Amino acid sequence: MNASYLFDLLIGLAVIAYLCTRQLSWRPVDPARMWKLPLVLGVAGVVSLARQQVTIHPIDLVILIVSGAAALISGTVMGRIARFRPSAADPRLIESRTGWLGVAVWVGLILVRVVLDVIGHRMGSEMAISTGGILVVLAINRAANALVLTARQPRRSYAVAGK
Repeated sequence: MNASYLFDLLIGLAVIAYLCTRQLSWRPVDPARMWKLPLVLGVAGVVSLARQQVTIHPIDLVILIVSGAAALISGTVMGRIARFRPSAADPRLIESRTGWLGVAVWVGLILVRVVLDVIGHRMGSEMAISTGGILVVLAINRAANALVLTARQPRRSYAVAGK
């Protein structure tokens, strides 16, 4: 295990811990803020993938497609299971969280990624199991979640009327 791999592992664990914590916290539903993380993760992932100087093999594409599909499904599920409430600080605002079920969906996505990484590594995939590939998967998950939450969010007038 080299220092670069250990550093990537620590960054990955920190991102996972951060995202799991967000599932348990009530957070304002603000479409502008929800799209920042997927954009940052997506750009960082694509830049990281572009900097790799490896040949793209069919297994790389298969792993990226399956990972992307798992991320899309899990992000959609997380958006569907999210609960809404009026904000305690400002009842005109709406907050949401997915709770422990959302954490379980994250664990499921992580398990899918680990299995795909093991399979990919054994089949010679370098690109799909890289940090850039993982960041793109996280970006897809967060984008799907943001899209579903934005579509589902109650109107603010509902929150005021419900007070």
